[in-house]
Amino acid sequence: MKDYDHQIIWLDYFNKNLSRKKGRKVGKNISVYDPTIQELIGASKSLELEISDENINNQARYPRRSFVKSGYVMISKSKNKSTIVNQIAKKIIETRQQKHKD
Repeated sequence: MKDYDHQIIWLDYFNKNLSRKKGRKVGKNISVYDPTIQELIGASKSLELEISDENINNQARYPRRSFVKSGYVMISKSKNKSTIVNQIAKKIIETRQQKHKD
């Protein structure tokens, strides 16, 4: 049954290796190579989005690339999905830049 109170945010939305046709949702300038589920969870939590442990699935397969395990988080609907996806992408880039500085 469809859940209208949550949005699914797939890892493939942020993967710079993928084309838009294959599932990337953000521009190349704010996407990253091979994002991890931990980066997605960290970025979502730092933006104070509601995520519970049962709403994290790192074994799921994105429908456009069903031969590769991707993963997703399910967050409560609060804003427009494209706004949330862009904010998460920028936060993932920030955290990667912080790691490279250390």
